[in-house]
Amino acid sequence: MTPSRTVLVVGGGAAGNAVTILLRRAGHAVDLIEAKDDWNATAGSGITLQGNALRVLRELGVLEQVEASGSGFGSVGIVAPDGTVLHAQDDLRTGGDDLPSTVGMQRPRLQRILSEAVRASGASVRLGTTAEILGQDADGVRVRLSDGSEGRYDLVIAADGLGSATRAAIGVTVKPEPTGMAIWRVAAPRPAGVTRAELAYGGPAYIAGYCPTGDTTLYAFVVEASRDRASIPRASYADEMRRLASAYGGRWPEITEHITDPAKVNYTWFDRMLVEGSWHRGRVVLVGDAAHCCPPTLAQGAALSLEDAWVLAQLLTGPDAWDDALFQAYYERRIARVRPVVEASVQIGQWQLDGVRDADVPGLMTRTMTMLRELP
Repeated sequence: MTPSRTVLVVGGGAAGNAVTILLRRAGHAVDLIEAKDDWNATAGSGITLQGNALRVLRELGVLEQVEASGSGFGSVGIVAPDGTVLHAQDDLRTGGDDLPSTVGMQRPRLQRILSEAVRASGASVRLGTTAEILGQDADGVRVRLSDGSEGRYDLVIAADGLGSATRAAIGVTVKPEPTGMAIWRVAAPRPAGVTRAELAYGGPAYIAGYCPTGDTTLYAFVVEASRDRASIPRASYADEMRRLASAYGGRWPEITEHITDPAKVNYTWFDRMLVEGSWHRGRVVLVGDAAHCCPPTLAQGAALSLEDAWVLAQLLTGPDAWDDALFQAYYERRIARVRPVVEASVQIGQWQLDGVRDADVPGLMTRTMTMLRELP
């Protein structure tokens, strides 16, 4: 039996929550800290969970809640800017034939499901709390928390996202880089007849799309070339998104009339990042967006983060010692899977930025998604 260890998980997003649940199940003592007081309870509009994400959520024991809270579908529609359906493509079942192809759901709802599972696991949770690495040796890490307390842990898992302070603190200098694209997102009522994700290419934006997130809800998004965020007043977010979205037909007029509250519209740049060589320094290891990120052109960000947590937990609960060899095995197992997704996600966007009309987007997507059917 694996002896119980002490673990500090820094960050309560998808990766941090997942690894906490799995390590607690194995009997390890886990403290999870999250910088935000509300535990990201209202962050984001919608999320697309493909089969390989659902596979991990099943392992966490929350799949039934996810399916009940979201909206499953098995295809994506490609439409013209005026709403004419050009093609319907079946989604690959990247989690295996016994799982849905895709479930769309409200991102805050997913966060609540995972955070409730963390609480139920018996992990200690401290919100509004950050960590400072004081030092480490071959057996553990000394940490000071922002509440003034200090402790020593056998392992620190950095799941603190794209701007990870822990990543920088352990000397990993890689930072996210913008790709040149940006996305407007909003949650809205779901028009009758919307049964799947649909994407329009062209018009005033690169992509205008939407995805059902429940029986009565969806999230809609518009992708354009990135602008200086400082030049867009927060109060104008709804106006800006509505201006772009109003050029699209089909279901879009019903969606656009609900884009009225700037506080409910999110604007972010697309970033890319991939930490190469290793995802650990001593007894501090990176997971999720702290180690890699990519544009959502393949909708794989959350899935890759959940897979990181699953693979790391498998290794940490196995018979091997918690040493450099184990953490390097984690990196090598993940990098071979993550790198192609990051590169493909970036490439799809770059083809659009460059105006490449004969790019083999379907082929690249199919090759990448087929690879993801294999167990991570």
